Amino acid sequence: MSTDDERTAADAAGAAGPAPAHDEDGGHDHAGQQPRTLRRGRVAMRPGTEQRIAGREEGRTEDEKLLAGAHERPAFLETDTWRALRILSEFVEGFEALAGVGPAVTVFGSARTPPGSEGYELARRIGGAVARAGFAVITGGGPGAMEAANRGAHEAGGLSIGCNIELPHEQHLNPYVDLSVEFHYFFARKTMFVKYSDAFIIMPGGFGTLDELFEALTLIQTGKIRDFPVVLVGHAYWDGLLAWMRDVQLPAGAIAEEDIDLLQVTDDVDEAVRMITTYVRANGLE
Repeated sequence: MSTDDERTAADAAGAAGPAPAHDEDGGHDHAGQQPRTLRRGRVAMRPGTEQRIAGREEGRTEDEKLLAGAHERPAFLETDTWRALRILSEFVEGFEALAGVGPAVTVFGSARTPPGSEGYELARRIGGAVARAGFAVITGGGPGAMEAANRGAHEAGGLSIGCNIELPHEQHLNPYVDLSVEFHYFFARKTMFVKYSDAFIIMPGGFGTLDELFEALTLIQTGKIRDFPVVLVGHAYWDGLLAWMRDVQLPAGAIAEEDIDLLQVTDDVDEAVRMITTYVRANGLE
């Protein structure tokens, strides 16, 4: 898995993912479906649209270039300076959208968890229990365990939030989100998770889930954020990771015993919620 610096560099490069394959006769894919749109932040385009709207700059005055922007894509849109403004806009829009959310818990987990599976239903129950405890539920907004947690919160009458990310193969927003914010940059999106959460619940997941887990642990360990609960759900899935930390990292001096204590593991939905509510009450965050 790449480091955050590598991921940030990749994000800043702004490269779009490969377009889906299309038949020559009409722009449809091999399954006969309409081609998927390419999303860039809050802008969506069908494949090939970007080339159609690109224009030429030669022989134009600066005023003409400014006022004729509707017909062409100026080169400055691909500069690092402009990307910095796009990054800033993601922070501004994220802060404005989430500032009034109140107490919230972010639930992470695999986008590949199939609906109806044991893992999906567990995440669904967790989303509902967290909502009934008075918290908004925040997820990455995608399918799988994220959808399940949003669904549980929605069904329980809680506020269901999705911070969705643009991926080369577009991640669709699940239908159980009440409030959604779209992100192009992983680091902007991760800031929202940390800033507006009172706890993290980590369901079984892949590289992205591990990235969010260790991001939180690093920030807590280094004192960059308060020591909020990080709850791992599923002993069968997570105990091996904790054993490796104790058996390998700890003897090597790479971490301390108190670092492992930052993690709590449970199989029980009610216990997971109780860990969070106990922390919230103890710290006066109701």
